Amino acid sequence: MKKLYLVVLFTSFFSCISLRKAPEYFTYKLEVAKKFKRQFPKEIAYIFEDPKAANQFYQYIDKKYRLNDSNVGINVPIVIDNKTFYFTYYEAEIPDKKLNLLGLAIDTARAANDKDPIFTNGYVKRQGHWFLALTVYDEKDNNCLNKTNSDRKIVLDYLKLLQNEYLNSHSL
Repeated sequence: MKKLYLVVLFTSFFSCISLRKAPEYFTYKLEVAKKFKRQFPKEIAYIFEDPKAANQFYQYIDKKYRLNDSNVGINVPIVIDNKTFYFTYYEAEIPDKKLNLLGLAIDTARAANDKDPIFTNGYVKRQGHWFLALTVYDEKDNNCLNKTNSDRKIVLDYLKLLQNEYLNSHSL
């Protein structure tokens, strides 16, 4: 019986095991988007976390560029220093996933005694984190976020301003 109390005490302190962890907060990343999230394209992208509610970025882009719900997020034309570029955005969720060992242990013990479970499949806890990946191309279809692209700095500065403006804007 003493061992059972020690096991219960131990599992209550260390009862949640992280199965998957979303990336820690970062301002932005420039990397091949597919390495960050498999569903993203295999292109260099500007990636940042979106803490806002669903569809807020869509609404922000739609209103900012006056797209009237037409092709929002797909080859949106932007002008930087009298040059036209086209940006596309992708969004995906990367959830934190934790396994509740204490709940699993309690339900297993109750099942062994022919009693109904308490947690009823509530063993895994998920908390979603949404990320946006933005790609920018010039008129010749060159990725402007490549290290070799001459417009990389102005495009990167523009994306930083766009991100800050979006994150500091109120709900639309």
